[in-house]
Amino acid sequence: MFEKEPKDWRELLSWITNDSAGMQRVIQELGVRDITIRRWIKGESEPRPQNLRRLVSALPEYRERLLELFSEAFEDFSEFSFNEASYQEIPAKFYMQIFQMRGTISPTQRYWSIANAVISQALSQLDPENLGMAITVVRCMVSKRYKPKVMSLRESVGQATSPWPGNLEQQALFLGVESLAGYVVSTCHPFEVQNYKEDEESLPGHQFEMEQSAAAYPILYAGRIAGCLLVSSIEPYFFLQPARLNLIADYAHLISLAFAPEDFIDPSLIELRLMPLHVEQKAYFKNFRKRLTDARLKLYNQRDIDAEQYVWEEIEDEIFSRRLQNESPVPQP
Repeated sequence: MFEKEPKDWRELLSWITNDSAGMQRVIQELGVRDITIRRWIKGESEPRPQNLRRLVSALPEYRERLLELFSEAFEDFSEFSFNEASYQEIPAKFYMQIFQMRGTISPTQRYWSIANAVISQALSQLDPENLGMAITVVRCMVSKRYKPKVMSLRESVGQATSPWPGNLEQQALFLGVESLAGYVVSTCHPFEVQNYKEDEESLPGHQFEMEQSAAAYPILYAGRIAGCLLVSSIEPYFFLQPARLNLIADYAHLISLAFAPEDFIDPSLIELRLMPLHVEQKAYFKNFRKRLTDARLKLYNQRDIDAEQYVWEEIEDEIFSRRLQNESPVPQP
């Protein structure tokens, strides 16, 4: 790769950024100015821990050498960056907490309580430095009109770290066969996208601005599926490490305890359709709160019908009906 081995990480970074293409690549991935990178190379300043981590993610072809050189240069490198020990397993104490919640919380509160607790713990373990991550439970959308078939998925409980909003529930929309989640639910197999900038034809995750990579893992029980756990990162190649993917799988298994047995669908009934882009869907959700209030009033004496589910089914039907009628316009915001 090089005529001689670099003596330290600064020399390696100098070689990588020697031409304009290499420099621009690092600038874009780290979000810093070229003068900052040159100061690192000259030894005039030190990168912050998160920037060391981002350098490794941004330059996967130099990953092993960078890890080696960073470890030589920084005594505590293994403690603040790429310490795979932190990704090995979910703490036993947290398992006990979820088992206790499962046994004591009422069925009406079980899903939201367990799902939020699991996502919060997953965020703290997968993104301890708050570099930018979003985790969402994507559920199979079961509606009376299309039952027993599942034609779409809906984003449900979700949390994130900066630069994205902490609570993602307000931004929940539909996902279909065109999405990463749709592929994972349709196949009942996990999948990940390592770099959206390099793979423009890849299946979209959350479709967040600045989303660089994403991974999804199916939520399964007895050969049936309830949805998937969808994880997005602001860092490219975040999901290269097997330890991280294994940890996401463990959290997907754990979050299955939030669901009731009847929430799991036979895979043969999954027939996802193409859903509109998020920007188009927002027009359908512009008055969601009002629709929810109206539905609660309408269904006041029908305690067996969930008002929120009722509104989601209405919106799903409107989207499908508009597409079937070949009407290109959508409701205007």
